[in-house]
Amino acid sequence: MAGNQMKQWLKRVGVAGFLFFFLKGLVWIAIFVGIGRCTI
Repeated sequence: MAGNQMKQWLKRVGVAGFLFFFLKGLVWIAIFVGIGRCTI
């Protein structure tokens, strides 16, 4: 049973990590687009 719980935990951490970095990337893209629009 412990192995199954560990797999579930790792899966949740993986999904959370993916979402975190995905959203972080989108924020950086938005920042650079905003800077680009302000300078042009």
